[in-house]
Amino acid sequence: MAILVAILIFDLLIVVKRPHVPSMKEATTWVGVYVGLALVFAGVLWVMGDGVKAGEFVTGWLLEYSLSIDNLFVFIIILSRFTVPKEMQQRVLMIGIMIAIVLRGIFILVGVQIIESFSWVFYIFGAYLVYVAWKQAFGDEDESGEKDNLIVRLLKRRVNFTDQWNGGKTSMQIDGVKYFTPFLMVIIALGTTDLLFAIDSIPAIFSVTTDPFLVFACNIFALMGLRQLYFLLGGLLDRLVYLHYGIAAILAFIGVKLVFHAMEVNELPFLNNGEPIEWVPHIETWHSLIVILASMVIATVASLVRMRVAAKETGDASLHLGLSEAELGADGHYHIVDATGTTFYRPLRVESTHTGGLKVVDAKGKEAPAADFHEDVLREAAHEDMEPEAIDEVRRRLAEGHILGERELDERDDRNV
Repeated sequence: MAILVAILIFDLLIVVKRPHVPSMKEATTWVGVYVGLALVFAGVLWVMGDGVKAGEFVTGWLLEYSLSIDNLFVFIIILSRFTVPKEMQQRVLMIGIMIAIVLRGIFILVGVQIIESFSWVFYIFGAYLVYVAWKQAFGDEDESGEKDNLIVRLLKRRVNFTDQWNGGKTSMQIDGVKYFTPFLMVIIALGTTDLLFAIDSIPAIFSVTTDPFLVFACNIFALMGLRQLYFLLGGLLDRLVYLHYGIAAILAFIGVKLVFHAMEVNELPFLNNGEPIEWVPHIETWHSLIVILASMVIATVASLVRMRVAAKETGDASLHLGLSEAELGADGHYHIVDATGTTFYRPLRVESTHTGGLKVVDAKGKEAPAADFHEDVLREAAHEDMEPEAIDEVRRRLAEGHILGERELDERDDRNV
């Protein structure tokens, strides 16, 4: 636990000291680190001689990780609706994740006490998860992030709010009147959303293990890399159109498993005279692991196949998924376009030319003068695709890029003439 807290503090300090939009390389590295830590933790449990606990942890961690992807859908909606500046998104997400960790810790402590005292509560947990699964798959689209919840609406009616951001501050003075900034509002929105997701995820993890430490560890490891996963997947999530069916299948299976478990230890006097029901099939931990992995893999592959088919039918290159187009552009597409209408695929980099100007080199090696691109789009793409050290060099060159760019553009026009 001390190690986990130290890692979270280190991660938080990076966000506070250097607010920025992580590059794909940085996001991938951090996601890999957190996944690696989870596997190391499982390995330690195994080496200590408790293979059962190791299996329960891996299954619980994958379960919570898959359900956390559902969180990302709503996080994207909330951050978009409040128009959170890109440099502030890391801080907002980190605070939201911290709130989620605290809330889930409280729910775990309360949940363990309840299930130790009342085994029949598994009937309620199971029925609730089956209901959530049905709503996820066939009900109306989840609008938990589409509109303001009750708490946010009450605050807007009773407190002065401004649409103007003031860095990471929650309030500011305008004409001598104190106003609260959108930063406070988005934190409240994320916190109340975290509460709803905790109600779903905690009963689900109890289907795998009731060990409070393992339950908490599964949630911690699932949430730690969520911020980097947000930037890594970007706008790809809303293109995985079948993913919610995979999550619904997992929830339905877990709900049925909880009901079966309740029947195995039945104590309700009006069911089988209060005796355990012996004919109920027993679902092992490895059964759950197979269902979780199969559901997510099938849903993801099916979504990618549909995306590729749609790309062929429409000719929209932004729907293509490959190594050279692994990150979304500012407009939600996997490319940027220069002044001549030529597509340049990301990730890209900006380099110096032999004439002293700047050129853009895309993922496929295609080159063009920097002056051929809209300056804001180029800056944003370079900021997301390039390392900080390389960006600093680009900034220094862009300070004189207007003159150099115009000269290169004139030379290109002369050649065309």
